[in-house]
Formats: sequence, C-alpha cells, structure tokens
Amino acid sequence: MRIYLAITFLWVASHTLANPLVEAANKRLEHTVIYDGSYQKIAYPMGDVDASKGVCTDVIIRSYRALGIDLQQLVHEDMAAHFDQYPTSWGLNKPDTNIDHRRVPNLETFYTRHGKVLPITDQAEDYKPGNIVTWRLSGSNLPHIGIVSDQKAETGNYKIIHNIGWGLQINDMLFDHPIQGHYQY
Repeated sequence: MRIYLAITFLWVASHTLANPLVEAANKRLEHTVIYDGSYQKIAYPMGDVDASKGVCTDVIIRSYRALGIDLQQLVHEDMAAHFDQYPTSWGLNKPDTNIDHRRVPNLETFYTRHGKVLPITDQAEDYKPGNIVTWRLSGSNLPHIGIVSDQKAETGNYKIIHNIGWGLQINDMLFDHPIQGHYQY
C-alpha cells in the first residue's frame, strides 16, 4: 500500500514538478563531479556515492532527491516486487540497493512502469523542460540519460543536463545519439 500511495502521489505531482526538477538539475551544475561509475556500497534509503563523483544517472537521482523523491528506494521497492520486469543484463537474481537505481535500463523500466512514456520523435518541440531522455550512444551502444533543461541552444533545441564522462554539463546534444526513451516523471 505504501508504494502505491507514493507512486500515486508522484504521478499526480509529476504534472507540477517539471520546473522544480529543472531548477534542481540546474543547481547540480554548480557542483564539480568526476565521472566515476565504480560499484560502491551506499546507505539505504537516501544513499549516494561521494558527491564529487557520479555518472549520468546520478544527475537524475540527485535532482529528484533535491525534491524529496528517493529513486533509490522507489526503484528498489518496485524491483523487489516485480524483479522479472527489469533487465537481466547484470546476472543478478535479486535487487541490489547499491546500484540498481544507477543503471539507465532500470530507470527506463521504472519510468515506463510508473511515469508517462512520451513519443520519441525528431521534433525538438516535443521535448519539454523536465522531460527525461535516454539514448544509446553512437559507436558504443552504451545507455545514457539526461534531463531536458529550460535553456535553448542556437539550434532551437532545449539543452540537456547530463554527465557523459566529462563531468556535469549542459549542452545541445538531444539528437546527437539515437534516442531510446522519452519520459515525464
């Protein structure tokens, strides 16, 4: 019942959270973060790796956490109840609170199950501030995730707030790689 109420609240709140999410993501840009995807044991709930380290998913996690939303706990509880609905790419047979929420395919599954799946298009105007976008990086097919910002580039695209290996950044990269997912949460 607790997870149902939390998810219901988040679904209703998602219609009003887009701007606060962008504000939280913009505040993340004030931090220096070294790209580090190493596995680390962290507290649960509200656990985090060292604030000076992180990957693309940590931009999302920390931005939502600034709004009081703990994706670590929400993803873990959903995985514990519906483990068979999540990717099996890592050979695990049960959820792991240390890393599951930090994996793009798991966030894609969570957003598909509990957020709003939005159309994937080649039209910049379909991507609104606060939307979550996932990609498969050209050349490596590695998953990536970012938040659509409220700042437009010269191309007319909204810039993306993300960490793609060079620390936190905001730039015009919406259509640089094949888009895999487009969500509102």
